[in-house]
Amino acid sequence: MEDKLIRVAITHGDTNGIGYEVILKTFEEPGMLELCTPIIYGSPKAAAYHRKMLDLQTNFSIINSAEDAKEGRVNLLATFDEEVKIEVGQPSPEAGEAALKALDRAMTDFRSGLYDVLVTAPINKNNIQSDQFHFCGHTEYIENCVGDGQKALMILMNGDLRVALVTTHLPIKDVAKAITKEAIVEKTKIFHTSLKRDLRIANPRIAVLALNPHAGDNGVLGTEERDVISPAIEELEAAGIQAFGPYPADGFFGSGMYSKFDGVMAMYHDQGLAPFKALAVEDGVNFTAGLPIVRTSPDHGTAYDIAGKGIADANSFRQAIYAAIDIYRNRINYDEPLENPLPKLFHEKREEGEKTRFAIPKQKDQSRRESKPVRDERHAKPTADNSSTTTDNAAETNKQETEE
Repeated sequence: MEDKLIRVAITHGDTNGIGYEVILKTFEEPGMLELCTPIIYGSPKAAAYHRKMLDLQTNFSIINSAEDAKEGRVNLLATFDEEVKIEVGQPSPEAGEAALKALDRAMTDFRSGLYDVLVTAPINKNNIQSDQFHFCGHTEYIENCVGDGQKALMILMNGDLRVALVTTHLPIKDVAKAITKEAIVEKTKIFHTSLKRDLRIANPRIAVLALNPHAGDNGVLGTEERDVISPAIEELEAAGIQAFGPYPADGFFGSGMYSKFDGVMAMYHDQGLAPFKALAVEDGVNFTAGLPIVRTSPDHGTAYDIAGKGIADANSFRQAIYAAIDIYRNRINYDEPLENPLPKLFHEKREEGEKTRFAIPKQKDQSRRESKPVRDERHAKPTADNSSTTTDNAAETNKQETEE
């Protein structure tokens, strides 16, 4: 592999929100350019406007193609030439159009292999709608553009908590009918694979939340737990996935039970995201799992209410860049031994009478920078009272398992 920095594409999001503020604040720190080569997909004029308004010192170099991006500097790729009217703190059609142009160019460049990972600044899901964009958000749009038939999974995460969603941007009135056994099994399998491949957790333990209050109270408050969720958990267990539940969401988060699991599968958006953001508001990251592209974003929105005031916290955006880099490296390290399931122990055979001698090829050099992933070793099955014991799976962390 070439010894080069990971190329991080960054879309500027809604130009009237805090996108440029958190981007420029992130790269005020010179050390960030030692970790990656940023390519901001956006508008030089909009970037300069926000930089001057907020009195930020981040410099950037304007490029016309991602191929022109250079290490050691902030590269800003102009995705359109025309003026964009900035109305800080206000949603506008112009801001939505500017966000879409940046995102669309980034999708085109990913298909051409011009960068490694994508980090998206927040958009306004209303003003970005157009004939080209009729999706509920980034996740669905990116899945449509580069998914190649694979299904996306929304995961909100920080160092200690990882919450995935069976349904994402759905009105509450439509949630119950979208909760099917098939959907739960499909999403949880994607989650399980991502925990192993992207986050390097050797044998993930996943908690599955209930849909109804008190997990339905044996059918008094709903039957989805008995008829849908429990059968899904049984199917997952039969497939070798450690899935437990269903757990009532309020008590699960309120008692801190989430700390006993490697991942939490929530049934709908606010069930998972409301407690997550309460617990991880400063360093949460939104990760789109299940797709060929590594895409992350901060766990906040456009924040019109504080846009232009210079008080936006860039930590979540910075953590999104760190997470994207780590996930990209983890995928390389996880996939490489599995490229050929029968190890390259013998590609050359030399016949010597009735004996066959096998030549073992030299292992290829790996010079790309690698980071050591943090491994979670909480893999013990909970006891009947929902407690768990911690076991040391250090020996298992070096295993690479083939997927079901």
